[in-house]
Amino acid sequence: MEKKISIAFRLFVVCFSFLVVFPLKAAGGEPTEQVKQTVDAVIQILNNKELKKPEKLDERRSKIREAVEKRFDFEEMAKRSLALHWKKRTPQEQEEFTSLFSDLLEDTYIRKIERYEEEKVVYTDERTEGSYATVRTRIVTTKEIEIPVDYKIFKKGQKWEVYDIVIEGISLVNNYRTQFNQIIRSGSYEDLVQKLKKKVLK
Repeated sequence: MEKKISIAFRLFVVCFSFLVVFPLKAAGGEPTEQVKQTVDAVIQILNNKELKKPEKLDERRSKIREAVEKRFDFEEMAKRSLALHWKKRTPQEQEEFTSLFSDLLEDTYIRKIERYEEEKVVYTDERTEGSYATVRTRIVTTKEIEIPVDYKIFKKGQKWEVYDIVIEGISLVNNYRTQFNQIIRSGSYEDLVQKLKKKVLK
């Protein structure tokens, strides 16, 4: 299970870190533009010479985390990943699970993005259906290999927020849902929480 979750983490952070490395001009409407806003904010932090100093490491990571939190709805991602088990949890348990889930994604993302390589990302399409949209991109590697990455977002007030990422046809949320469900069914919800806590503390 840990190996599969580790693979999912790497896919998530690698693809989003590529997105902030060399984003090409977005061709789309409001959903694409709002995703691009987050990308630009992270680029600005990464290129800040003052924040690259060793003593500024904590501040730099804090700023990256803040930028990501403005676009990703971790509660929605956590809820969808836990699926039917979410409703069985108390409000306190839901809050704890969301916190653990977001810490795992953010920490892994930040560690990876600090070691980014130059890749290109092309915004290829935008599909909107009511309050839901998909921003489609393609990562173009230095070897000219293209990796399709779709950002599933929904409108919350005036903001478009990410609730899932689909990489080469594989949904991040669906992947976690399968893994989490297996752990709970073979053990318990408490077992899942303990595994996530161990991951966060590493």
